[in-house]
Amino acid sequence: MTIIAGAELAELFRGAFRAYPTGVAIITAGGPDGPVGLTASSVASVSVAPPALSFSVMDSPSALLIAAAPSLVVNLLGAGHAALAADFARAGGPRFTADQGWVTLPTGEPMLGDAAAALRCVPLHRVPVGVSTLVVAQVTDVRPGPPGPALIHHERRFTATS
Repeated sequence: MTIIAGAELAELFRGAFRAYPTGVAIITAGGPDGPVGLTASSVASVSVAPPALSFSVMDSPSALLIAAAPSLVVNLLGAGHAALAADFARAGGPRFTADQGWVTLPTGEPMLGDAAAALRCVPLHRVPVGVSTLVVAQVTDVRPGPPGPALIHHERRFTATS
């Protein structure tokens, strides 16, 4: 096996994960100046007892607020949420507009009313890794949504499963 390092390794790493399909979520929290959210494809189940999940965020302003939040909601997206995922994936995209279907939980976090599932969480661990932060969070509430095809991220596109 050839040893590859630096920029070449980073590009090969990105390419490997572009070709690896993942589910899509919008992670939300209440911020000091209102709700914050971002699209994530790094959500993974960690434990059933206690229910826990993980995700990673990079160092954008929204990501820093989410990583530091005392509680958050992981909104798992369905096939009909491709445009919403794209909006939350780019800086300056419309967020938390009246027509997007957001509701505010009594605990203050925004939740997508028609998400495939919404999981309210409290962070257990925050682990800095390079320019990212890995968050491990305990799930305190699960709100199942309507059944249907999933939304995946593959080759830089949001695609519905059948």
